[in-house]
Amino acid sequence: MGKKILLADSGTGQSEEMLKYLMEIPSLKESQVTILHVVTAEISADYLAEKLKEGEETLKKAIARLELPEGQVSTKLVQGDPKLVVLEVADELDSDLIVMGSRGLKRLKSILSNSVSQYVFQLSSRSMLLVKDDVYVKRLNRIMVAVDPSDASQQALNEAIAYARDTKGQQLILVHINSKLKPGEEVSADADPVLQSAIAAAKRYNIDVRGVSIGGRPGPTLCALAENKNADLILMGSPDRRPSIAKGLPDLDRLLGSSLSDYIRVYAPCPVLLSRPAKVD
Repeated sequence: MGKKILLADSGTGQSEEMLKYLMEIPSLKESQVTILHVVTAEISADYLAEKLKEGEETLKKAIARLELPEGQVSTKLVQGDPKLVVLEVADELDSDLIVMGSRGLKRLKSILSNSVSQYVFQLSSRSMLLVKDDVYVKRLNRIMVAVDPSDASQQALNEAIAYARDTKGQQLILVHINSKLKPGEEVSADADPVLQSAIAAAKRYNIDVRGVSIGGRPGPTLCALAENKNADLILMGSPDRRPSIAKGLPDLDRLLGSSLSDYIRVYAPCPVLLSRPAKVD
């Protein structure tokens, strides 16, 4: 599962540290990493040279902190609108994963404040790893995976298995928010066919796996479990947000609605990897 990873680096936050931990996973060790820094197009000509120089320093520091082999990492310094540039560069490089920081703004506020991470998440068809500024970034020992019968969930499960199968000491915590149960009610994983199937898939690779079948509102319940189980990462399937013909504007009805991935993006107590299916040529 070699990947092409795009790190959208603003010079702040914890996305670099999170990427370092991600690159410890055997299936990702050979991934090609591109570090992108964007200088806003709105800056005046008088300050452009200064900001470009600062951007070059930001990229140099990022390379030093990541400690990757020279041939495995490259940089891009681009002037433009950050949210548009991230999308364009991800498409140009055909990136498999976008890693970026997030302020964790709520839906309406993220629109009004022109949130880069929310815009990219809304319009990109690529998997995204979002690292909020206020979360504690840790080595990935416990990965929580939201499972259900959907294709998107199966994609996320397969990715989690690929991460854990060759990683010593890593545990998968598979969570099914069971609509047949009352809020807070739990049943044994053995009594939940969805979990049974997911657990069996992980155990085929001798992965340490735990299952939780619980009732409740999906977003709050998953976030509470992540806190309770001390999860280091939430991995969940996230279907492509909009048909290609409609990708000219943010999808305001979804942003203001009850999207599970939007809720998790805002309230999760740990980084969140939103997995999307790989494109088929």
